Order: sequence, then structure tokens, then C-alpha cells
Amino acid sequence: DLLADQPEETQATALPPPQGHLALDKVVFAIRGRERPILKGVSWELQVGESLAILGPSASGKSTLARLIVGLWKPVSGVVRLDGADVAIWPRDQLGPHIGYLPQDVELFAGTVSENIRRMGQPDSEGVIEAAKRANAHEMILHLPNGYDTQIGEGGSVLSGGQRQRIALARALYGTPRLVVLDEPNASLDAEGEEALRRTMRQLKQEGVTMVVITHRPAIVAGMDKVLVLKEGGVEYFGPRDEFLAKVTQAIRSPETPGLVPQGRQQVGV
Repeated sequence: DLLADQPEETQATALPPPQGHLALDKVVFAIRGRERPILKGVSWELQVGESLAILGPSASGKSTLARLIVGLWKPVSGVVRLDGADVAIWPRDQLGPHIGYLPQDVELFAGTVSENIRRMGQPDSEGVIEAAKRANAHEMILHLPNGYDTQIGEGGSVLSGGQRQRIALARALYGTPRLVVLDEPNASLDAEGEEALRRTMRQLKQEGVTMVVITHRPAIVAGMDKVLVLKEGGVEYFGPRDEFLAKVTQAIRSPETPGLVPQGRQQVGV
């Protein structure tokens, strides 16, 4: 009876596939009961095909920002726009195929490797294998007991942390995403997995995919176009990678200078 009283949802107008222009305008996010907002007036912009490294100490709002960028959460105020459209109100079934998201805490579902990569959708062997190859995980998957048809258990319990992360990366690259957001994508990777990740990121850049990566690894930062440093929910720095690296070098040489690294490298995760 309750459901019958609810108005039917109207069919949303289908927007064209996004190209990857990402813009944040004065984004604020807070949780009820917390004294301070997690993000405070965050604004920045990426052109199509640009890549961004997000740095900052723990609890600076990095993972929250990632969830807002992909539209999982909605800002208290301000807006996140992809090709001019508000991602928070873009219909999920329309937006999802164009976004790849690898969360910091990887969550896989009970089922096969193939089912997880295709996001539990319809069978698509060609698309699944293409995504795995883009993630440089194809050979690793072939070595599993039943390859792509291996049952991974609840949460991917039969896999190692590195295997879960590489399969989740393939899931993020399934289809033709034009915006890819990776939250600590190398947290559980060994040297081989990390090299595979770098190859994948170079390929995405060549394909003109807009990319946002939360990381603490200098090697990842070196391959990005721009850097964002968050501190206590605000933007401490946003700009070109080379300018950022020059500022960090200067701060290290002159530790008494206030700025990006006043108390050591950990503040920017470098």
C-alpha cells in the first residue's frame, strides 16, 4: 500500500555520453553530528584527458572527495559536474557505464571473476577480457584455478589482496569509461602489480581518459598532469605537477618555510 501511494518515477532525459570534463564548484560535505565539515569549499577543474593526483594526510577528505566525484554521495552545497551535468542527479544507469571507480576498500561479490568484472551485468566475454587486458590482469586471471570462471567467494575471500585489487581495477575499466577514479590503487600490490598499474595508467592517458588518483606514491605523482593537496578538508594546493614538485623540493631544502611540507613529507603524502 505504501509503495502504491508513491508517484511513479518519470523517465529522465538521456544525456549524451560524457567526454570527461570534470569541474567542482565550492563543494562542501558534512556529516550530521560532526562539528566540522569534511570538505570545505573545494573548487578545481580538469579538462578532458587530464590526470590528477590527490594527496593529503589521513582524514583530510580524500576518499570523501572520490565518492562525491563519482556521484555516490551528494554535496551539502556546491556541485560536481561532468561535462556540465551534475553527477549527483545524473541517472545511475546512464552515468555508471561512463565512470570507473576503484574504492580504497575493495568490495567484490560472491560469484565468478567474470561476473565481478562485468559489474554483475549480462554475459559479455569480449568486454570482460578487454577490461582485464586494459588492467594488465589477464595473465594473472588465467592462472586462477578456473580462469575467468573461478568462484571467488564472499568478498573475494579466495583471492589475495593484490588479486582482489587487480580484478577491481579491471571492473573499473569495464566498458568505455571516460572518467576513472582510483583511491589508493596500489595499496595491496606487489612490485609486479604496481608495474602493471603504471602501464594501465599510461594507456588510459594515451586514450584521453580523465583520471583522478588518490595516492601516497611519488612514482604515481610523477606521471600525472596536476596535483591537488587537501588539508583539513580544504585545498592547500592545486596546480601543475612540475610546479608542485618544485615547491616540495624547496620546502625540503628550507624546512623553516611554511607551506606544503611544514612538518615533514607526510603532510602531502610524498
